[in-house]
Amino acid sequence: MGLLRDELLKSIWHAFTALDVDQSGKVSKSQLKVRDNFDVLEFNNVCWTLCFKKNINMSHLLVSNDDAFKIWCIFNFLSEDRYPLVIVREEIEYFLRKLTEAMGGIWNQDKFDDYKVMLNRKQQSLSAWELIELVGMGHFSKGMNRQTLSMGISEVFQELILDVLKQGYIMKKGHKRKNWTERWFVLRPNSISYYVSEDLTDKKGDILLDHNCCVESLPDKEGKKCLFLVKCTGKSFEISASDKKRKQEWIQAIQSCIQLLRLGLQSPHREARMRRRELRERQQAEQDELVERMRLLQTANENKQIMLESMRKKLEEAAAKAVLEEHRRKQTQSDLQDRYRMDLEREKMVRQQMEKQVAQKSSEVEQYLQRVQELEDMYRRLEDALEDERQARQDEETMRKLQARLLEEESAKRAELEQIHLQQQRAISQTQAEKQQLESERLAKETALQAAMLQLENLEKERHGALEQYEMVTKKLEQAANKTKTWKDKVAKHEGLVRLIQPGAKGPQRMTNWGPAAFTDTELDLRKKSWQEQKNHNQPTQ
Repeated sequence: MGLLRDELLKSIWHAFTALDVDQSGKVSKSQLKVRDNFDVLEFNNVCWTLCFKKNINMSHLLVSNDDAFKIWCIFNFLSEDRYPLVIVREEIEYFLRKLTEAMGGIWNQDKFDDYKVMLNRKQQSLSAWELIELVGMGHFSKGMNRQTLSMGISEVFQELILDVLKQGYIMKKGHKRKNWTERWFVLRPNSISYYVSEDLTDKKGDILLDHNCCVESLPDKEGKKCLFLVKCTGKSFEISASDKKRKQEWIQAIQSCIQLLRLGLQSPHREARMRRRELRERQQAEQDELVERMRLLQTANENKQIMLESMRKKLEEAAAKAVLEEHRRKQTQSDLQDRYRMDLEREKMVRQQMEKQVAQKSSEVEQYLQRVQELEDMYRRLEDALEDERQARQDEETMRKLQARLLEEESAKRAELEQIHLQQQRAISQTQAEKQQLESERLAKETALQAAMLQLENLEKERHGALEQYEMVTKKLEQAANKTKTWKDKVAKHEGLVRLIQPGAKGPQRMTNWGPAAFTDTELDLRKKSWQEQKNHNQPTQ
């Protein structure tokens, strides 16, 4: 009853909209006529009469007024339950597909997809008048005449609006005279009506269906074939189809109606419409959820863009600082290079002076050779000293054995030491307060030590940074030093000669070596004395 009310409200909405001339949302009582008892088709026809002339011009369309009314009723059946009334793309496709099948044509999905793309550009749905104009212009019925189009609209109208699930001529056996008569049968969800002809003017009776009814196939008899029986409460009907295919179609259709009645469901088309709406609602909910997720993702993306922009600015600032730092580094490098250039010039002057001095002191080479001979003698004496040291180590091993024996004797005195240790423990207990004070001082020193360690770590980091800069400068110094390698080698070779020309006593001095390891006879005597004292100190210990 609620579904019928919703469909009637749609018809009333069309009539109300047409009567609301000034669009104020009000209609005078003289324009509305309410009747207690009415036929649904007649009611829809009244609403159609009130609204169609104002909304559509039928002169250029391929459909008649009656066909337009049927399309309008189909629109009310398939439209969404919200106002203003519209029919969505899925229902448009469902209706046009059924209309094409009813006209015996072939459904062209590509053509409808093109139309759907065009529809998406403008809007997502159609009004009743746009749907009538779409069918009336013949866009999806090209090649069909007006009569075929009208028959197709009527068939879809009967199926969807009048709930005609199946219709056609079949033979029925009479109850009184038992004769077989051809009738036009019309199957609806809860009844089977039969008429004299297909114009439905002379109705001969109804077969009321309920959940107790059933349909059975019968064997051929009395010269009749393709028989089946419809059993109802208190009455049965024998029916003969023209062939086995139609017999099976009728049996299946009647069984479907009985099954729907047993399940308490509506007509198949209404159930299918409800399922399509539920599917669209689920899809819309999923789409809304997807849109919400996309919005959240967009928000997150915008936040990330802001973060990236902030990071980009920080990177730009860091790059600017790096450029400034690079400029400072280059300036420092330039200053260092100038300083190194001046140092190289000074070294060059010193080298020239040294070459002059080496030329002047070439006569002292003989003294250098004599010094080398003395060093060889010193080397032999050092070998003798090493031999003495080896002997001293053997003596030390003997002393270790003696110490092991002394340790055994010491173990005997350990008992006495333990008693002494107990006495010391008592003394220690008396100094516990002093120990606590020392512990607090130790903790304070540890705290100060940790602070010093932190400062040391910071200094270590700074030292590492300075070391890295020093290594860079060193590499550059090495590159500059490679250019002066020749004269440095000469200086290294004559380093002993340089020592000979240093200020000091002019008398002859014997050298034990030349270069950084050189020492005089006096220094050698001091070292001998030191070794002898150490040796004498180790012998009493042994």
